[in-house]
Amino acid sequence: MEADDHDITVSVNGVRYQRQVESRLLLSDFLRHDLALAGTHVGCEHGVCGACTVLFDGEPVRSCLMLAVQANHHEISTVEGLAGKGGEYHPLQQAMHDHHGLQCGYCTPGILMTMAAFLDENTSPSEDEVREALSGNLCRCTGYQNIVDAVLAAAERMRG
Repeated sequence: MEADDHDITVSVNGVRYQRQVESRLLLSDFLRHDLALAGTHVGCEHGVCGACTVLFDGEPVRSCLMLAVQANHHEISTVEGLAGKGGEYHPLQQAMHDHHGLQCGYCTPGILMTMAAFLDENTSPSEDEVREALSGNLCRCTGYQNIVDAVLAAAERMRG
């Protein structure tokens, strides 16, 4: 172990990992390269676009702005963990498919993780509330309307 290496233990999508990481390793790089969870996309590397959003103890964070060592003893959820154990889509994933809420898909993992946390807190959002919650995630391909429609449909489905 080199002087700038640290032992960390982190739970990602319910699986516990123990790794040795460099002090400067970004959480996004740790997820993508060390754990092979490539669904966490890296867009701007400045925390602006939201493509790298994951849930950190249930709260959405930009993984390109966090170090892997900061995740020590915490729970991370990535888009790979969003689907059910049997592989069935999460209601958000199904709604994005049904409402054509994605085009190139690069921003989609970050949007899904942001909206999953949002819908956990707000089970009956208005269109304006969805747009506000979505405002930190940039999409260059869509006009956002289909994404908003998908989130509203997912909220309805999740309510039963």
